[in-house]
Amino acid sequence: MSQITRRTLGLGSALLATPALAQMGSPGGFPQRNVTIVVPFAPGGSTDVLTRLMAERMTQTLGRPVQVENRPGGNTIVGAEAVARAQPDGHTLLMAAGTTLTVNPIIQRNLSYKIEDFAPVTLCSTFPFAVIARHDGPRDIPALVAAARARPGRITYGTNGPTTLTNVAMLMVLERLGVTMQDVTYRGDAAQLNDFLAGNLDLLVVAGSTALPVHRNNQGRLLGWTSAQRVPSTPDVPTFAEFTPGLEALSWFGLLAPARTPPAAIEALNAAAIAALGDERIRDRLTNDAQFVQGSTPEAFSRFLAAQLEAWRPVLSRMEVPLN
Repeated sequence: MSQITRRTLGLGSALLATPALAQMGSPGGFPQRNVTIVVPFAPGGSTDVLTRLMAERMTQTLGRPVQVENRPGGNTIVGAEAVARAQPDGHTLLMAAGTTLTVNPIIQRNLSYKIEDFAPVTLCSTFPFAVIARHDGPRDIPALVAAARARPGRITYGTNGPTTLTNVAMLMVLERLGVTMQDVTYRGDAAQLNDFLAGNLDLLVVAGSTALPVHRNNQGRLLGWTSAQRVPSTPDVPTFAEFTPGLEALSWFGLLAPARTPPAAIEALNAAAIAALGDERIRDRLTNDAQFVQGSTPEAFSRFLAAQLEAWRPVLSRMEVPLN
């Protein structure tokens, strides 16, 4: 996967302008009523937590309540479709994830929405995946590669499904390392963590919100991250890119509005979101979950979405599944 960096996308420039943006007010008289951010996941997960923190802070900037509505289902399709079909006035937003606009447009036939149905507001964060071994397993990435070559297809790793980004990220890692392993599907991180702790699973492949507690509680050995740069909260833990240059497998969270939303509304929403991402409490929460705080212009977010589609397409296109 080609490396996607903050410099190439122009991300972060908007974050640096946060104080000025926060004082601009709401151009064009927007908003005229409450703003709703649709989260296409159940309450309590990392997407939901981030969205609620941002909604609270955006309320202060916009001067109108920003509320969160959870609409889970269909691998984020239910919530995404609802926003794609909403009135394009900026009062209904989507907190999308990598699954929504990176995975689904490639693997799902007859998808009920497309990227062009949305107007990007800002990229909120990006995050890598962690590979964690049991304490009786490989001590580092070279040892993992050696073990996999000695036992092809015998080492097991847990994911939440064959087309989830955790599994696809691991497939990218395995392809680049030239080894094979066996994926085991679970219904959520908790189930695979239980099997891992019981000694029935060799590796965990999870995002930071699950990986870091395992690492900090000494319940497993964090071998590496799938990001291009090291995660600040674990500076001694390498990335797989250090062993196979150019490898980067990230997911992301970002705010989008329905297509044809007026530019004035997008401008106000972008300013409010950038101000929220500049809030120390939100930045600390993201950093503690091994996420990289972003904050971008709508144009930079649009370029990022296009780059992500092309980066993941080679692996995802081999996993096309029918939409039920």
